[in-house]
Amino acid sequence: MRIPDSLVEKLLKASGKATDEQIKTLRERESSEKKPLQDLVIKDNLLTERELTKLYADEIEMPLVELVAKDIKKEILKTLPERIAKQYHAVVFDIDQDGVKLVAMEDPDDIQALNFLHKQLGNDIRVYITTSSLIQAAIDQYRGDNISSEITQVIAGEEGEEEDDEVDESDLAEDSPIAQSVNLIIEYGVKAGASDIHIEPREGFVLVRYRIDGLLREANKLPRKTLGALVSRIKILSNLKIDEHRAPQDGRFKVQVGGLVYALRVSTLPIVDGEKVVMRILNESTKAASLEELGFWGDAKKTVEHAIVQPHGMILVTGPTGSGKSTTLFSVLSMLNSPNVNISTVEDPVEYRIPGVNQTQVNAVAGMTFTNGLRALLRQDPNIIMVGEIRDGETAELGVQAALTGHLVFSTLHTNNAATCLPRLLDMGIEPFLIASTVRAVIGQRLVRRLCSACRENYSPTESDIKQLTRTFNLDKSGVMSKIHDLEKQALDDNIGKAVKDLGSTTSKLDKLWKAHEDGCAACNHTGYKGRLGIYEVLHNSEGVQTLIVANGTSEKIQEAAVGEGMLTMHLDGLIKALRGETTVEEILRVTAEE
Repeated sequence: MRIPDSLVEKLLKASGKATDEQIKTLRERESSEKKPLQDLVIKDNLLTERELTKLYADEIEMPLVELVAKDIKKEILKTLPERIAKQYHAVVFDIDQDGVKLVAMEDPDDIQALNFLHKQLGNDIRVYITTSSLIQAAIDQYRGDNISSEITQVIAGEEGEEEDDEVDESDLAEDSPIAQSVNLIIEYGVKAGASDIHIEPREGFVLVRYRIDGLLREANKLPRKTLGALVSRIKILSNLKIDEHRAPQDGRFKVQVGGLVYALRVSTLPIVDGEKVVMRILNESTKAASLEELGFWGDAKKTVEHAIVQPHGMILVTGPTGSGKSTTLFSVLSMLNSPNVNISTVEDPVEYRIPGVNQTQVNAVAGMTFTNGLRALLRQDPNIIMVGEIRDGETAELGVQAALTGHLVFSTLHTNNAATCLPRLLDMGIEPFLIASTVRAVIGQRLVRRLCSACRENYSPTESDIKQLTRTFNLDKSGVMSKIHDLEKQALDDNIGKAVKDLGSTTSKLDKLWKAHEDGCAACNHTGYKGRLGIYEVLHNSEGVQTLIVANGTSEKIQEAAVGEGMLTMHLDGLIKALRGETTVEEILRVTAEE
């Protein structure tokens, strides 16, 4: 859709989302950057693609449709051949009871496209406008979800050939079967919602696995002879050395799937059977989630919101690898990101790119360690500093000194819970009084699988279930059930599991819990789960906790004091979310088993 610049300017003024000065600046940038005004408006977040399309639709008096790609029936979609849909950026998304075909277009002013659609579909059509990304997502549905079988078909023509370590140049061409296979592997991973793609050599085949909602799933086995070409193709995309097979390498490249941009962080590793490749998928088109969307609520949310607006101090996020620490920091930094503050980071690796934030990649070979990077940052006049991880006493000491000298410092630590984080800093040689005076809050977190809202089931716990839950969550202690009931009411008020209106607890017992449907449904790929959410504990560094830190108190005593002051443990936060239908008790116990 190409909206005339004069109309974009008119729509901007009408929306009240931009001042005359901002519009003037956009016009100047339009000339210097040679980009359409509408692209700059979306890029600068003055209007989203949907908001701009809605304003344009109202202006030209054309109905807007919010396409949901997965809900479009395949037989209706294929009323219009895929090649025509791609050429004219138009799809048939429904047929009404009178037989009128409902067509969504990105640009309904395209007369040539409209004439062709009338010839192809007849005169019984009704045209709607929608966004480019939604059209692209609908076009992607032509292919379907079973991409792994397509990979097999692409490669099947060469089954009779022997394995050859030498990679032919023709194998690496853009239109080669290997290049198509790499594209399909990535596309399937994106569509399946995978966080990582594993390409693993085995003795007689190449295994492709995807990590979806935290669990690895086997997707396909490819012929062993394709390994060299597959790895080389990925190395070319990532700008790595294709002739280096004995040392690990790291790289990065971007792809576009369904109108969205994804960054793939690539890591290669020599193993016994060849080179293994892991690609981490990062959606660069995704906006940072709010604290509420991440799963914070109640006092935990209030503590975090208060801590991150302090002029100085340290906020630590703790948990094992893969517990969502980077996502939490990305969201918090995005909330704080504004033109009047200097935010600088040292990360290993840089996972999320944040416009307007100065992000530095650790490079040990070049001497850019966390410690050296942090020293350099302190000479760059920052307001807010994020250190990817505190790994040693020197980095910890520099972080504490930065917090003392007027900076707001964010970092992560690998500890089991929030309370263990403070004694861990003591072990690194930081003076107790410095920890007590600089640390504002510690966030402990895990990720659990979210129940599919389309097929989840509620059930009444059996006597055996009640006994196990009583042991695990101390339900038989005086006042515990009453507290859980009050917390669940508060969680509902804070929109946790807002689709479930009834409470699962009373002041005396657990009435209702939730579980995944045994066979799932199409929406969750028949797993019963779709996506993940965080369970958290947020330790506020109160006067009582500070006293324990200065007295070299143990993590158990610090935990006890924090809980006494109202801190929810991850266990309890998880139970409340299980009662609200967000996850299951089994998931909570799976990720917090070491607790």
